[in-house]
Parts: sequence; structure tokens; C-alpha cells
Amino acid sequence: MAKQSAPRELAQIAPKLVDVTNDVLFGDVWERPELSPRDRSLVTVSVLAALYRGDQLPYHLGKALENGLSVQELSEAITHLAFYAGWPNAMTAITLLKKIADEQSA
Repeated sequence: MAKQSAPRELAQIAPKLVDVTNDVLFGDVWERPELSPRDRSLVTVSVLAALYRGDQLPYHLGKALENGLSVQELSEAITHLAFYAGWPNAMTAITLLKKIADEQSA
């Protein structure tokens, strides 16, 4: 699995944010052994979908697939959160998941 990092182009405008993202979030939090990368991806995707964070969701859906979650598992998680986080959030997340799944199967 490739190490995650903030987009390099953001360093031009927010170098400290990129440093903290790379060093603390991806370099420490994502590397802690208490949760597997698969579990961290499931939590991350669920929170991003619940909070309607469509800009970050495609990247993390792809990372979740890389980290061992299946399209079916992600679909089930999104269906489940629809009842707790709202239908529009779930529909946006499932639409993004379908797009990513379609791209990967093409």
C-alpha cells in the first residue's frame, strides 16, 4: 500500500497544513496499530459520508478499496448510515462509490 500524503500542490499555499497532514495524520494516526488500515478506512468513509464531505470522499473510497474493503461492504456501510446520517448523504456517497467501482472495473 502506498503511503498517503496531502496533495503536493497544496504546499504552495498551505505548507504547514500539508506538513501536519503528512506527519501527524498520515504519518502517525493512520499508522497506529490499534486499528487496521481497513478499519480506519471504514471509519473515515463513514464519517465523510455522514458529514457530506464529497470533496474528500472519492479519495478515501478508493483508499478503502485498496485497504481491503469490498464494494459490497462499503455499499452496506453507506446503506446503514443513511438511517443515521441522512438519505442525501448516503445517496451522494453511493453515487461516488458506483463511479469509482465502474472506473476500476473498466
